[in-house]
Amino acid sequence: MKLIAGLGNPGKEYAETRHNSGYMAIDRLAQKAGVSITTEKWNALTAVCRIEGQAVLLMKPLTYMNNSGSAVSQAVSFYKIEPEDILILHDDMDLPTGSVRIRKKGSSGGQKGMKSILQCLGTDDIARIRIGVGHSRHGEHDLVPDWVLSPIPKAERQVFEEAIVDAAEAAYAWVYDDMNNVMSKYNIKIKESGEKPSL
Repeated sequence: MKLIAGLGNPGKEYAETRHNSGYMAIDRLAQKAGVSITTEKWNALTAVCRIEGQAVLLMKPLTYMNNSGSAVSQAVSFYKIEPEDILILHDDMDLPTGSVRIRKKGSSGGQKGMKSILQCLGTDDIARIRIGVGHSRHGEHDLVPDWVLSPIPKAERQVFEEAIVDAAEAAYAWVYDDMNNVMSKYNIKIKESGEKPSL
């Protein structure tokens, strides 16, 4: 069993916010896999699907972002999932809107949901797909707590939605393809202006 978790906050008031990028991407992935993430278990909404013959648990923690590790660790314990079979989708303020960056492992980079997961699982060896949402003051996360809880502005909406699709496609490919291939194909850097550079 592999586990893919998209991070966000439950509730209509958060549905279109930057912080719910992970939710949006995993919903898109579920659509591609032909399932709906509606079964409530482990303080999360879940669905089990098959991608290229591989069983995959899709998860949207309902614990609110900062406690995402509580839900993820319960599923990991139940299925005895190894760290290399876990993928997390989340927003990243330090990447321009529209960027998609895939990492095999590493620190949380200040993303509190990812920090919670790494702490609960006791390892940094967790793959993640970071979805850029931009930031008014790069690196100064604590000074602008409302930034991630605001919606993507209309001017950036198209490039943001393209990134959501790219993140979902990358997550789908991660299930069956070599990680280096996934990173090579789906890592997308966006200039600060929002313009995609040529590949």
